[in-house]
Amino acid sequence: MPGPLSQLKVLDFSTLLPGPYATMLLADMGADVLRVEAPDRLDLTRVMPPLEDGVSTAHTFLNRGKRSLSLDLKKEGSADVIKRLVKEHDVVIEQFRPGVMDRLGIGYDTLKAINPDLIYCAITGYGQTGPYKDRAGHDINYLSLAGVSSHCGRKESGPPPMGIQIADVAGGSHHAVMGVLAAVIHRQQTGEGQYIDISMTDAAFALNGMAGAAALAGGQEQKQESSMLNGGTFYDYYQTSDDRWISVGSLEPQFSGRLCDALDIPEMKSFALSQNPEHQQTIREALKAAFAQKTLKQWEEVFAGLDACVEPVLTITEAADHPQMKARDMVIEVAKGDGGFQKQIGHPIKFSATPCETHYAGRRLGADNGDL
Repeated sequence: MPGPLSQLKVLDFSTLLPGPYATMLLADMGADVLRVEAPDRLDLTRVMPPLEDGVSTAHTFLNRGKRSLSLDLKKEGSADVIKRLVKEHDVVIEQFRPGVMDRLGIGYDTLKAINPDLIYCAITGYGQTGPYKDRAGHDINYLSLAGVSSHCGRKESGPPPMGIQIADVAGGSHHAVMGVLAAVIHRQQTGEGQYIDISMTDAAFALNGMAGAAALAGGQEQKQESSMLNGGTFYDYYQTSDDRWISVGSLEPQFSGRLCDALDIPEMKSFALSQNPEHQQTIREALKAAFAQKTLKQWEEVFAGLDACVEPVLTITEAADHPQMKARDMVIEVAKGDGGFQKQIGHPIKFSATPCETHYAGRRLGADNGDL
């Protein structure tokens, strides 16, 4: 069966991570995605190390399942190419700063006049309105301005530089996909297309969730290491004797009880349930001392058959080899242009009737120019 979005055609003008990740998700779900790239200003993910067979692994992952059109949008006649293509496409996704597409002659109003049903999604750091709309930024800036960084990390060391791009992906990519699919449903019901304005900072601000709800309703700002989930309790990471780490999320009584028994510190059970900061510090020190007595592998063996919300901190390659990831098909083999295959992260959504399928890794620049 084709993917659930097999009838959707997407024109992708995005670069780097947020937009390409979003259109990759759409392509995995069956959408026909045509990526438009400048021939003289390569997307950095095409040349970003590490490389496999001379091609960036970031590019082959983020652009899998997409066709590639090499086109200089500043050149005379390029706008006409886009105007012709937009007649047969459902969605446009772009990631330029506000006003750039208009200056190129292919902004929303222009394309909507050609295709009134068009769904047009613009992803930017700060959105299409507001005093920051033309300001440059990156993931770390969006998280900072959105208040997320203020309650993450340690008091002594401050906010952590994350190994993943939270605002880019959880903010920009995922919200863009949700917005596009909601607009598709709206169009099916009304026949009306629309413009979608995605701000990665807006989306990051919305990720504050429970901490944000508390701060706005009661003025209770969450500080670093002050709440149940951000280091204010024994819900935390602990170092093992071989300098690895293990995560403890044993908040509920049945889980904390099993944790304390497994670590041979039954006297800590009442401390685990206490909201007294001193009690929490006491059990944290007890856990720190206990976990330092064995290696990560030894602790994995201890908790393998114990339902206590305790899991090892794995590397990406270790996670890929974990039985749970294998059972969920979270590592797949994707065909490369040279006839070989590349291991990649699989699609996280599982459909019973229309499973996702990836036919090929990211293609060379302009690989599909001759077909358009």
